Amino acid sequence: MSGAGDISLSSPARRQLLTGIALLVIGQWVLSLLDATSKTLTQQGLPVMAVAWVRYVGHVAAVFLLLGPAGWRRQWRPARPGLQWLRGGLMLVSTVVFFSVLRLMPLAQATALNFCAPLFVVALSPWLLGERPGRHARWSRWAGVAVGFAGMLVVVRPGGELSPVGIALGLFSALVFALMQMLTRRIAAHDAPLTTLIWSGVTGACLTSLLVPAFWFETMPTPAQCALLLSAGLTGSLGHYFVIRAFQYADASFLSPFLYLQILSATTIGYLAFEQLPDWTTALGIGVICLGGLCVAGGEPLLRAAATRWQSRR
Repeated sequence: MSGAGDISLSSPARRQLLTGIALLVIGQWVLSLLDATSKTLTQQGLPVMAVAWVRYVGHVAAVFLLLGPAGWRRQWRPARPGLQWLRGGLMLVSTVVFFSVLRLMPLAQATALNFCAPLFVVALSPWLLGERPGRHARWSRWAGVAVGFAGMLVVVRPGGELSPVGIALGLFSALVFALMQMLTRRIAAHDAPLTTLIWSGVTGACLTSLLVPAFWFETMPTPAQCALLLSAGLTGSLGHYFVIRAFQYADASFLSPFLYLQILSATTIGYLAFEQLPDWTTALGIGVICLGGLCVAGGEPLLRAAATRWQSRR
């Protein structure tokens, strides 16, 4: 796909790229609503596993209604069911751990720690995926890892006000999410995105159904809590659906930098729902983490262009 700067504003390709960006941003805002809902419910004392169970059962129901019986039958059968079960299990672990993080930390800081996932992908992909990028890619990606790690240290500030348990769980959630992303790359060669969306919900619903009796509600949720629980399944499925649709309109390399816009939705919703805003030092650290992620996502083309210009002048 051509870059956005190569085509006129009115061209179909330009509109397709803008549609991909819009769908991605909508998905990010919906997923931030899911995070805020989960934070509210867990802080009110509802068990994390029970919230996750409702979230995944609601996910399956919402996707079924979205696709309809015929669409479900066309999309649900995976080519590699073992990989789908493994990916779904990793997604469930990441979800449960991240919900626990949200109970302990503000929404913006928890989201920022989750942005460390692309840094873990860079560090682990040579060993787990066998990826051996070229020289320019290695420089840009490892520079991004170093910058992102520095930003993470600014956010967590060892000895600061954030919960050490929350920080540790946040980094673990990012690591598991990174493993899930790497597995998604392998699955994408065999299964359609909607198949993966279906199995994300099916795996989570099956596993939480086995575990939730040990973590069930001690008291019956209030009507307001029941409404929030139902909304968690809807926002979870819709958020992932919009993100998947976004990557059908634009290349991953083009959309990756826009993933970091989720910090805006997390900060805004965190303020509106919980009156929590990052201080200036934390905001600086979040910005540095995003800068590191941008180096990972988009630094290689810039280095290649700079090297080409340098060689042309010699």
